[in-house]
Amino acid sequence: MKKTLKISTALVLGSLVAATAVQAADSITVVSWGGAYTASQRGAYSDPFTAKTGVTILDSDQAGNGLAGLRAQAEAGNVTWDVLDILEGDSMLACDEGLAVELDYNKDLNAAPDGTAALEDFIPGSLNGCFVPTIVYSTVIAFNDTAFSGDKPSTIADVFDLKKYPGKRALEKKPDANLEWALIADGVAVADVYDVLDTPEGVDRAFAKLDTIKDSVVWWEAGSQAVQLLADGEVSVASGYNGRIFDAQVNDKQPFTIIWDGQVFELDGYVIPKGAPNMKAAMDYLRYATDTQRNADQAKFISYGPARASAAPLVSTHITTGIDMGPHMPTHPDNFKTPVKKDPGFWADNKDDLSERFNAWLAQ
Repeated sequence: MKKTLKISTALVLGSLVAATAVQAADSITVVSWGGAYTASQRGAYSDPFTAKTGVTILDSDQAGNGLAGLRAQAEAGNVTWDVLDILEGDSMLACDEGLAVELDYNKDLNAAPDGTAALEDFIPGSLNGCFVPTIVYSTVIAFNDTAFSGDKPSTIADVFDLKKYPGKRALEKKPDANLEWALIADGVAVADVYDVLDTPEGVDRAFAKLDTIKDSVVWWEAGSQAVQLLADGEVSVASGYNGRIFDAQVNDKQPFTIIWDGQVFELDGYVIPKGAPNMKAAMDYLRYATDTQRNADQAKFISYGPARASAAPLVSTHITTGIDMGPHMPTHPDNFKTPVKKDPGFWADNKDDLSERFNAWLAQ
């Protein structure tokens, strides 16, 4: 009897150890965009999370192909990512395709400090079932001050005026933002951009406007390239993510000026891949990284606006220079006069077709 009891006890203890091992994680893989953005997440979320839990965050800079990566991992039956930083539009597709975990927001996320439920604290309409937004960011146009001795560009129309504002342009190698800007430069009101772009004639009009600067465009594919091209003087004007431009201005002392006219703003945030190998730790990270204080803390490192209403009043100063971060936010009143809200539904429906046409146009 004693021997049997001893074996049973050992089996029970072994089972408990095994169960704990399944739930525990020494590290999780968080996929993001690299550069200044991942650095801001590390400072605001990841390092404090590790200090609190002992779980190491392994950064992977593959978010540029995040949706394709999720699809490939799901098809192979081998999901290796725990948390994926993703754009709002791609998150909608990931959720619709069953690639991301569906969330119970008020259960899975922390409420605001005053008790406001998570569902009511995030940007209205941004919680689509699987997605948790963390920042509002913009794709903007910036120029190198040294490229222009007199009058300097200040509008999207100026970007397309090679005669008045000569020099190469650097634009991202994709249709998003470029088609919207082309229509604005051609006289379409911001409020009407997607109505026009949703017609064959509107698409033709956008590409015709892009034709006027095509020979003067250097196409970039990674956010760091845009900043480098501008800094090296290879281009006089470049599109880029506002946080990267800010980082170059403040930390690298680059003589850049942002043109806020026509900024294309969108939401970026997290999903948890379905079948994530360290699900419990991934959910713990999601809860921690998206709480009010952490959401506000990211703005100490980079000029992206917080996605939680309760976090906005907590935005303070830059952690390195001490400058007031408010005026550098895309949503600051002085910067938010003519913004374009990127329509994730439009791009989810039309991205494949417009990308195919864009690539064919590039090859002409």
